[in-house]
Amino acid sequence: MMIKNIAVIGAGTMGNGIAHVFAQYHFNVTLIDTNEAALGKAVQTISQNSDRQVSKGMITQATKERILSTLHTTTVMEAGVANAGLVIEAATENKAVKLKIFTQLDELAPPAAILASNTSSISITAIAAATKRPEKVIGMHFMNPVPVMKLVEVINGYATAQEVTNEVVAISTQLQKIPCIVNDYPGFIANRILMPMINEAVYSLYERVAGVEEIDTVMKLGMAHPMGPLQLADFIGLDVCLSILKVLQEGFGNPKYAPCPLLVNMVAAGKLGVKSGEGFYRYTPGSKDLIPAL
Repeated sequence: MMIKNIAVIGAGTMGNGIAHVFAQYHFNVTLIDTNEAALGKAVQTISQNSDRQVSKGMITQATKERILSTLHTTTVMEAGVANAGLVIEAATENKAVKLKIFTQLDELAPPAAILASNTSSISITAIAAATKRPEKVIGMHFMNPVPVMKLVEVINGYATAQEVTNEVVAISTQLQKIPCIVNDYPGFIANRILMPMINEAVYSLYERVAGVEEIDTVMKLGMAHPMGPLQLADFIGLDVCLSILKVLQEGFGNPKYAPCPLLVNMVAAGKLGVKSGEGFYRYTPGSKDLIPAL
């Protein structure tokens, strides 16, 4: 099946990145969001990120113009998915929200369309059960920032058809990404390994084993990580980290996944990391300085 028309639901950080990459690699893309302002901001972000690619010699100015010309936006889901061969949901990491979207997609998207979720932890099998086409539901977990990161975690639900997996792997390769196929268990692979590491780093801070900078420095210099776990948590969003840890804890029933009380309190206080301006570090617009907040 030759898929050329892509619909992306959600104009946030992940959604605009996914739309950007598909448009860059010659797909026709419709970006869907209930918020018109969010769509405008997403197009502006894609334009700015494309300018950055042009300045680095990664794409030409003509490619940037083609990206923007093949990208369409709408607040009407029915119109946005009407001709889609692949729909990728990139809404907030909330199970109830995703189930509602997939119930709608099942009614509105063409019968042959593949329905994918960019979820980082929520069960693909549970999402697929909200539809009458579970064999056509799959996970496509892109990494942030999408235009830069090479990995796509391809998650098979219990009923995902092999030909759907094959098609998604082929499409990921067209995007110059590296697809890794995994099965549907809480956190999949990326977050099942990453989130306990981040949680342990938060516990180390909570128990005053070391400070924010010291914890991150040990992991950067000792383990060759490009970013320390506390800075990475800020980048991901502390609320997202907490949500994923709760999925792991509930899914496995194992106390080792219980989120650190410090993380719980920070999220309750609205200290969410980069997006709120403060997490384990303080963030000033226009500055790259890392200033510990704790």
